[in-house]
Amino acid sequence: MEPENCSALMMTRKRKSQEENCISSTFLMDELNEDLLEGVLCRLPTSAFFRLSSVCKRWKSVASSSSFKLACSHIPSRDPWFFMVDSHLNRSIVFDSAERDWKKLNHPPLLQKSSNCNAMPVSASGGFICFRNPYGNFVVCNPVTGSCNEQPPLDPALQSLTFHAIVMSACPNKHDQSSYKLAVVFGELPKLSFRVYNSSSGCWEEEIALSKKFNDDDISKELDDSTEFDSNDDSVYFLSKAGNVVTTNMQRSPSKQYSSVITSKDGEEIVHFLSSSGSIVACNLTSKCFIEYPRLLPVFYEYSIDLVECGGRMLVVLLSEFFESASLRIWCYDEDVRSWQQIAAMPPSMSHEWCGKNVDINCVGAGNQILICLSSAEISSCVMCDLSANEWDELPKCFVDGEAIEFMSAFSFQPRIEASL
Repeated sequence: MEPENCSALMMTRKRKSQEENCISSTFLMDELNEDLLEGVLCRLPTSAFFRLSSVCKRWKSVASSSSFKLACSHIPSRDPWFFMVDSHLNRSIVFDSAERDWKKLNHPPLLQKSSNCNAMPVSASGGFICFRNPYGNFVVCNPVTGSCNEQPPLDPALQSLTFHAIVMSACPNKHDQSSYKLAVVFGELPKLSFRVYNSSSGCWEEEIALSKKFNDDDISKELDDSTEFDSNDDSVYFLSKAGNVVTTNMQRSPSKQYSSVITSKDGEEIVHFLSSSGSIVACNLTSKCFIEYPRLLPVFYEYSIDLVECGGRMLVVLLSEFFESASLRIWCYDEDVRSWQQIAAMPPSMSHEWCGKNVDINCVGAGNQILICLSSAEISSCVMCDLSANEWDELPKCFVDGEAIEFMSAFSFQPRIEASL
């Protein structure tokens, strides 16, 4: 046989073998019963769910079935998506950490109503994000499906008070992705209170006051009303290195003015937030008390700070400048020795470019990852830190209609199509 004929025969056999394998794979998928097919498809990345309905009629039927959503609820966790916030509040752009790319979602219909126009995202947990509209009311939505629910309004008298923290927490039932709690901490230090909305009951619980506590020789003492309280909340003015008069009051992105996280330890829920002067306050909702942590830096230092929750811990991300260079470090408070411990630092080659640019950082944690939005009048960037591997990567720019978007902050959530409202 001629070499050319040999080669043609081999190519024909190879093509035939590939076609047989393809037919065999298709046949096997077609032969799967409904339960097995749902069990396979529910393990796909969430972004693939949007394409299921275009594969075939059977898959389209599966994607819309309640049994498929139930199968999805048995997947314990999914790679987080990050809901990005820029100056245009009436659109939904997310960063998919699994595929490491940007996605533009349909903005939820309820948030397009005039009363909810320009609603600001304030917290997230599980598969939900909580927005606060211009009237002070809360709207909880699943950004993947677009389903929304407007919460019963708080008492009008509370709307005029100072809100320090707004946090969401998914309920621990791993097969119920639709239950959550929303907690708000308000008042003027040292007189703080909180209220909790429980989605299971569909109403706000009674207002509960928080008492101030401190540690003295390992004995926790409660302060009574006659005890003087130094909240460090009064503005302190000083001269910056440039000779400008500045104040220590925190100037935060509007989307992070309620910068706060919630953690759970030994069955106790603790809300952590930044006061207006940059001190960190921890409110124990279970024991109904709060404490202030010691400052990381003296009050007269210039720095940007934010809180995140990672792996059940409250961490602090701090960007400061020393000796003509910028330093971005991550800290954890050690309760045993009552001091801050550094657990990670951005490589100096990356952080140095932020020196002298008056950068504001807004951060969010998810698992062992921290997404850091760095922004100033001169420069904008998003950096992902993997704490377990101590890796720092700058995210690719996001373009909409040919224009690079500058993000102010972000909120992390799990993309779950079964989380309904």
